[in-house]
Amino acid sequence: MTQTTIQYVGGPTALIEIGGLRLLTDPTFDGPGEYPIGARVLAKTAGPAMAAEDLGPVDAVLLSHDQHPDNLDRAGREYLAAASLVLSTSAAEGRLGGSVRALADGEHVDLPRPGGGTLRVTGVPAQHGPDGSEHLVGEVTGFVLTGEGLPTVYVSGDNASLDVVRTIADRVGPVDVAVLFAGGASTPLIPGAYLTLTSALAAEAARILGARHVVPLHFEHWGHFTQGPETLLEAFTQAGVREALRVPEPGERLTV
Repeated sequence: MTQTTIQYVGGPTALIEIGGLRLLTDPTFDGPGEYPIGARVLAKTAGPAMAAEDLGPVDAVLLSHDQHPDNLDRAGREYLAAASLVLSTSAAEGRLGGSVRALADGEHVDLPRPGGGTLRVTGVPAQHGPDGSEHLVGEVTGFVLTGEGLPTVYVSGDNASLDVVRTIADRVGPVDVAVLFAGGASTPLIPGAYLTLTSALAAEAARILGARHVVPLHFEHWGHFTQGPETLLEAFTQAGVREALRVPEPGERLTV
């Protein structure tokens, strides 16, 4: 089985290289700053480890959702304008247009690989908060990557539900790599609730998925994250899955 590389850009943004193709998750390339959303403000505390123009060509963007600036900021929107293919939600397709294509739960797109074969990108569910919060947080999607001779890679997007993780595990079986958005996001939108996986929930998700490798994203660089690298290490150790965890440094390129 061929290996996968994941280069951490910052926040929810990473470059995944698999089967000769290059996929970018939720593009965020702004520097630090504030983003008003209604009565609340999200604060970005650090910029990306590299500029968008330094990434090189990308075959597709995996956009979990477009409605929150910590997953798609101003520079990220500019980046999408030149992207050849963006896979996301039906809401994002309606709002953004252009090269954005909705990938509904269970639907897939087969991307041609250099030298033959395809990489299949399948849309899977995500729940950006507690049960019943969908009307507040909006539509979100996750992705599963598969192909002959390739590892199975799950990209969670902003998901806070272990029931969703169980659904995905039942469909695809053990995954080789789980890319989990795991900062324990919390905002006044839903007081006292987590909008993404906490460290403990990420560790349990890794166990449910049978993941050989876990690469967390979206655990730093924004003020509304409640947990980070230290709590991830502690939670994965306590859950007995520490050997699976690879916490990246900004700009680091991991081989998994």
